[in-house]
Amino acid sequence: MSDTIQIRPVTHKDFDAWLPLWDAYNAFYGRSGDTALPREITHLTWGRFFDCYEPMHAMVAERHGELVGIVHFLYHRHTTLAGPICYLQDLYTSESERGKRVGRALIDAVYERAKADGSQRVYWQTHETNHTAMRLYDTVADKSGFVVYRKQM
Repeated sequence: MSDTIQIRPVTHKDFDAWLPLWDAYNAFYGRSGDTALPREITHLTWGRFFDCYEPMHAMVAERHGELVGIVHFLYHRHTTLAGPICYLQDLYTSESERGKRVGRALIDAVYERAKADGSQRVYWQTHETNHTAMRLYDTVADKSGFVVYRKQM
């Protein structure tokens, strides 16, 4: 049996396999227990992937018929570029697949899709403690030097 990773757009049939990866991603970033992401937000997010009026997209990594990774990205306007730019919002691979090029394959797929869609830039952020992911990110992109600020409303 081939050990190839297949990257493809998410389909409606993927929900049951996508959900545990999504939940694990959110738990990784501390959104679990009392601070868990409400299920209605999960369902809203899922629906956006299939709404042609939404700029939000999702792809999955599949190996041996099993989903082993997810990536979500969206397009938005920018004040210094004519075309849209791509924000890679969520990237997660199952623990058993880390270090096996799944994350890189998902990022490369976003790069290909963004280029095909006329985007001039792909960017993302990660938590400063996510050293494992940053080792990969340092090989596939440049650090912008920008610091993110935010305020909850």
